[in-house]
Amino acid sequence: MKILFTLIACLLACGASFAQKINKLSGKVVDEKGQALPFAVVRILNSPDTTVVKSGSTNVDGEFIFEQLKDGNYQLLISMMGYKVKKTAAFALNADLRMTDVTLTSDAKQLKEVSVQGRKPYIEHQMDKTVLNVENSIVSSGSTALEVLEKAPGVQVDRQSEQIKLNNKSGVTIMIDGKTNMLSGADITTLLGNMSSEQIATIELITNPSSKYDASGNAGIINIKLKRNKAFGTNGVVSFNGGQGIMPDSPNDLARAGINLNLNHREGKWNIFGNGTAARKSNFNNTVVDRTTLANGLSSAFNQNFDRTNKGVGFQAKFGADYYTSEKTVFGVMVDANTVNTKLNNFSNTFIREVQSNVTTNNTVLQDAYSKSPANNLTANFNIKHDFDKSGKNITFDADYSNFNNKKDEEFNARYLNQGGQQTNATLLRNNTDANIDIFAAKTDLTLPINKTMKFEAGLKSSYVVTHNDFLSEQFLSGAWQNDLEKSNNFIYKENINAAYVNFGKEWKVWQVQLGLRAEHTHSNGNSITSNKEVDRNYLSLFPTAFVNQKLNENNNIRYSYSRRVDRPNYQQLNPFAFYMDPYAVDQGNPYLKPQFTDNFEIGYSHKEVSFSVNYANTRDLITQISQQDEVTRIVNVIRQNLGRAQYYSANLYFPIKIAKWWNMQNNASLYYNKFSDGNIEGAAYSAGKWAYNFNTSQSFILPDNFTVELSFWYNSPKVYGVEQTLIPQYALNAGVQKSLLNKKLKLRLNMDDIFLTNYWKGALDYQNVNLRVTNHYTSRRANVSISYAFGNQNVKSARSRNTATDDIKGRAGG
Repeated sequence: MKILFTLIACLLACGASFAQKINKLSGKVVDEKGQALPFAVVRILNSPDTTVVKSGSTNVDGEFIFEQLKDGNYQLLISMMGYKVKKTAAFALNADLRMTDVTLTSDAKQLKEVSVQGRKPYIEHQMDKTVLNVENSIVSSGSTALEVLEKAPGVQVDRQSEQIKLNNKSGVTIMIDGKTNMLSGADITTLLGNMSSEQIATIELITNPSSKYDASGNAGIINIKLKRNKAFGTNGVVSFNGGQGIMPDSPNDLARAGINLNLNHREGKWNIFGNGTAARKSNFNNTVVDRTTLANGLSSAFNQNFDRTNKGVGFQAKFGADYYTSEKTVFGVMVDANTVNTKLNNFSNTFIREVQSNVTTNNTVLQDAYSKSPANNLTANFNIKHDFDKSGKNITFDADYSNFNNKKDEEFNARYLNQGGQQTNATLLRNNTDANIDIFAAKTDLTLPINKTMKFEAGLKSSYVVTHNDFLSEQFLSGAWQNDLEKSNNFIYKENINAAYVNFGKEWKVWQVQLGLRAEHTHSNGNSITSNKEVDRNYLSLFPTAFVNQKLNENNNIRYSYSRRVDRPNYQQLNPFAFYMDPYAVDQGNPYLKPQFTDNFEIGYSHKEVSFSVNYANTRDLITQISQQDEVTRIVNVIRQNLGRAQYYSANLYFPIKIAKWWNMQNNASLYYNKFSDGNIEGAAYSAGKWAYNFNTSQSFILPDNFTVELSFWYNSPKVYGVEQTLIPQYALNAGVQKSLLNKKLKLRLNMDDIFLTNYWKGALDYQNVNLRVTNHYTSRRANVSISYAFGNQNVKSARSRNTATDDIKGRAGG
C-alpha cells in the first residue's frame, strides 16, 4: 500500500496547467418539484444548425458537466423517459459557465415518443469498440449468448475446438459487466450456451485494449453487459423463452426453455439489485472422422461416427447493493452464484479397414459413453469508488474471491467386433474428475485529470490462484473395478501475478494521444504429484500501448493503435494427464506450455457511421492444438503445443445503409490472410497460409401496428488456423418478428436460426503422418419464441458497471 500512496502522491503533484481556449459548462436538471433528476440525457447542440457537439448524462445528484468546449453559441437538448424533451434557448459560451437549473415537465405520452426515437441500431461502431445492441434485436431473442456472438461481426465460434475467435484470432477475454469470467474453452462455451439473450443489453467488441486492461487475451475483449434500468423506485422484467431444434437424423428432444427475472430497487442512498435465471438445454452433435495410418506394411483406414446428445439444467442468481455515503463515495458488494448439471450420451461407431499383404479385413468398435458434469461457481466482490472532485479525479478499489468446482463422472463401454460381426473383446472404463479452483485478487485504479486536456491513469493489482485437479481412472477387470495407476493423476497448480500500469493522455485541437505501459510479474508452479513432474516459472513482462486519434473534421477521424498482449495457458492445458475419449483417441495436457505474446497494430478511418480499418498481428509461441498419430498403436493423441509464429493481416469495413425511413441495413465485411510457421513440428518444418473473408448483414423493418421484422445473414469462407484447414464455407440466414403490446411493456418475439441448415463445419489436418478429415454437424437450426413483460417504474437506475480484481485470470479455468 505504501507504493500505491506514493504513486498517488506523485501523480497529484504532477498537476500542471496548459493554457487552452476551451471552456467548462455545468448545471443541474430537476423536475417540477425541484427534485434532482439523475441519469437524464444531456446533449450540447451547435446554434443555430443544431448539430450535436457532445452528449452525456446527469449524475445521481442531477448534475452534468462538460469540458473542452470551444467558444461559440450553443443550446441544450435534455431528455428523459417520462418527461417532455426540453430545448433551452441559445446562449454564448466564451468562459466557464454554470447554468441555472433546467426543469423537465412530466408527460406520460412522451414515454412512447422517446422510446421510439431512441431505438439504437443493432451494430454501433465507436472509437475504441464495436457495440451490439442485443436488447433491440429480434433475431437475437430466444437465443443463447453463444448464438448471439456467432452472428456478431468479426466473431467466429469454432464448434470443433470450442474456441471463440475475434478477427480470426483465438485468445479472446470474455467479460460479463466488466468482470472477466473464469472459464475458457469448452467450459466458457457451455456457460454462454446456458445464458439467455433475454439477460443481455449490449455486447462490446474491444479489439485493442489499453494498458488499463489486463494484458491477457491477444484477440482482445468481448464484454457482455447485462440489462440495466434507469432512476428511483422499483422495477423489473420477467421473460420466458422456448425453442426447438430442427435437425435431420437427430433425437426428437432438442427443446430448450428458460425463465429470467430481473429486479432493481433504488431509494435514497441505496441501490439494490438482483436477478435469477433457470434454463434447460438440449443439443445434438454428429461428428464424422476419416483418417489413415501406415506402418510395417499394415495400411489402415478409420471411419469414426460420433453421435452426442447433451442435456442440462442450470440456475444462476446474482445479488448486489451499492451504498452512496456521499455524492463522492460509494461502497458496493456483489455475490454471484451459478450451477449447471449436464448429462452427455455419446455413441460412436468406428469402422476399420485393414490391408496387409493384399489381404483386406474389416473390424468394428462400438462404444457407448455416458457422463454427468455438475459445475458450481461462487464469486464475491467488495468495491469502493471515491470521486475527489467533479473534474473526473477518482480512485477505485476491488477485492474478489471466486471458487469454481467442476466434477465429471464418465463411463465408457466398448465392444470389438470382427468381420463377421462377432464380439472378440470388450472393455469397461470409468473416470472421475474433481477440479477445484480458488482465486483471490485485489486491485486499485487512480484516474487523475491534470487539466482540461491532460489525464493520468495508474493502478496496481495482485492475484493468487490455486487449482487442484484430482483424476481417478478405473477399469473393470476380473469382476471388480481396479485403479489404472498409469492414467490416474493428481495435479496442483499455483500462480501469483502482480501488476502495475500507467496511462498518459493528451488532447489538442486535432490530435488525441494516449500512451501506456503495464508490467506484470508472474510466478507459477505446476506439480503433478502422481508422476512427480514439477514445472516452475518466474518471469517479468512489459506491455506498452499507444493510441492516436486524428480528427480531420467533425465527420472524419483516423485512429492509430498498438498494443502488446499475452495469453497464458489455462489450468487444464497445463495438466499432463491424458484424457480418454475412445479406444483410438486421447486428449493430453502439456505442463511445458509457454505463454504466447502478440503485437497488435491497427489503423482505422471513420466517416460518420462508416468505418474502415486495417490490422496486423504477430504472435510468437502460438498455443494451438496438435494431433499426434502413433502408426503402431494407431492412436491419435490430441495435445496443446507452442507453434513458432502466427501472422494475421486483415481489412475490415462497416457500412450502414438507410434504405427507407422504415428499412435500415447494417453491413460488415472482412478480408484477411493468416500465416502459420514452425521450424520443427512433429519432426519437420511446417508452413501454411490462406486468404479468407467473411460478411455479415442485418436488415430491420419497422412496420405498422408495432410490428418489427429483422433478417440477418452471415458468411465465412474456408480458412486456415494453425494446422487446421476449413474446407467449406459456413453461412446462415436468420429471421425474426416482434409484436409490442400494452404500451410496449409486453413483447412477443418469434425467430428462426439457420433456416436452410447451412451452418456446419468440415475441415482437414494434413501434416507429417497425420491425414485426417472431419465433418461436424450441430444444432444450428432452431425455432425460438420469447415473451417478456416489464413492470414497475421503468426509470430505475441499476447497479454500476465496473471492472473487478480478477480480470486477467478468469478465462483460464477450463479446457
